[in-house]
Amino acid sequence: MTMPIIVNLDVMMAKRKISLGELAERMNITPSNLSILKTGKAKAIRFSTLVSICRELGCQPGDILEYCPGPDDMETEKQQ
Repeated sequence: MTMPIIVNLDVMMAKRKISLGELAERMNITPSNLSILKTGKAKAIRFSTLVSICRELGCQPGDILEYCPGPDDMETEKQQ
């Protein structure tokens, strides 16, 4: 099953013209950890990390995370 949460960190980084390395340095995390989030491979995100991203990029959590339900999610919602 695919995750119905889409991470748009790369979009916001492009809009703000900031590199992964620069953002990671500003946030004081490793570029590899930020890359995992950017590519959508993360299983979870700490609120403190989300706060740091929003602070550095001047955006809202909804600019970074998007809910896009798939067919499996639709079936689950119908059953409830």
